[in-house]
Amino acid sequence: MPTLQPLDMPLQFGIFLPPMHKTGVNPTLAIQRDLELVTLLDGLGYAEAWIGEHHSAGSELIASPEVFIAAAAERTKHIKLGTGVNSLPYHHPLVLADRIVMLDHLTRGRMMFGAGPGQLTSDAAMLGIDPKTTRARMDESLGVIMRLFTEVEPFSHESDWFVLRQARLQMRPFSYPHMPVAVTAVGSPAGMQAAGKYGTGVLSFGLPRASREFWGIAEDMADKHGKSVDRSNWRLVIPVHLAETRKDAWAQAGEGAVAFQAGYREETLGIPRGFEGKREDVAKEMVARKAWCIGTPDDLIALIRDLQERSGGFGGFMVQPVDWATREQILRSHELLARYVMPVFQGSLDGLAASQADVAAQSQAHQELRRQATEKAEQDYLASKR
Repeated sequence: MPTLQPLDMPLQFGIFLPPMHKTGVNPTLAIQRDLELVTLLDGLGYAEAWIGEHHSAGSELIASPEVFIAAAAERTKHIKLGTGVNSLPYHHPLVLADRIVMLDHLTRGRMMFGAGPGQLTSDAAMLGIDPKTTRARMDESLGVIMRLFTEVEPFSHESDWFVLRQARLQMRPFSYPHMPVAVTAVGSPAGMQAAGKYGTGVLSFGLPRASREFWGIAEDMADKHGKSVDRSNWRLVIPVHLAETRKDAWAQAGEGAVAFQAGYREETLGIPRGFEGKREDVAKEMVARKAWCIGTPDDLIALIRDLQERSGGFGGFMVQPVDWATREQILRSHELLARYVMPVFQGSLDGLAASQADVAAQSQAHQELRRQATEKAEQDYLASKR
């Protein structure tokens, strides 16, 4: 059987759920709707849901992805559930690793572990953590956690921010040798370096990070440390809103998309826009830059193909849900993706199309066979009456 090349890999689809809610919306209802969304996606065939950890800024409401995953696991059957991501500098690695392994057992192997340094500097500030130290602490913590996942014998480790003394996990992971692990790669090479160093998967956020050169950082680091990385474990995260027509998609989500980019990311978080332009044009600019998709299933298919070509191939496409439109419109967007986009990249239409074409090409011959069969049945019936 021929080996699949990176650009031919079937894609896994899922969501990366920080979540992104409008400030001012009932938080109890918002979290409940997040649970309902994951349950719906489980039924639609989405493969993964990564759940975020944040503690400030009024939009990303889930403080403990582990607690959310425990609730979601009881409502779902198939979808894999991951921390997207745990901010490693905020946790003692032994305690965090123990919780992740417990969830691996509770979900019977549907657990995934996502690691990062912590996105919001406002979170780190409340904890008295210097943001300049978070990437190094993430790397150190991830190394310890990977040892805890894989080593049975106890070991010690002393850092300037945590201590382990003859420590080990009393319960081994349910998954062998452990659950899937992924590191975020957002604004610096640190995530790709950590992924290569420890042989993990990667969660990247759109362009320009979806590039062959960016993936090369992980490959180079893996070679240096005697590890390997696999493009099938590279997931790209893109905000998406789909409708039957491009006009409908923009009518539904355009205003909310502007509020998200200019209001939350720029004004609340202080993230630079990176380009000149009026506030009301920022959503169109993000789509033009192929950092977002607001349009039809065909538009998303074209974007994914472009990302595949630019990146050299990846294994997962994760939608970042944002409250851009009404609840009903958002759910419809996810359904359109499942109905029309997923099968294009999973090969599930190939057999159907080939079968239809074969039958159509032989339709006249088949019609003649049907005619002959009907004629034979009539003759047999008349013969039986004699």
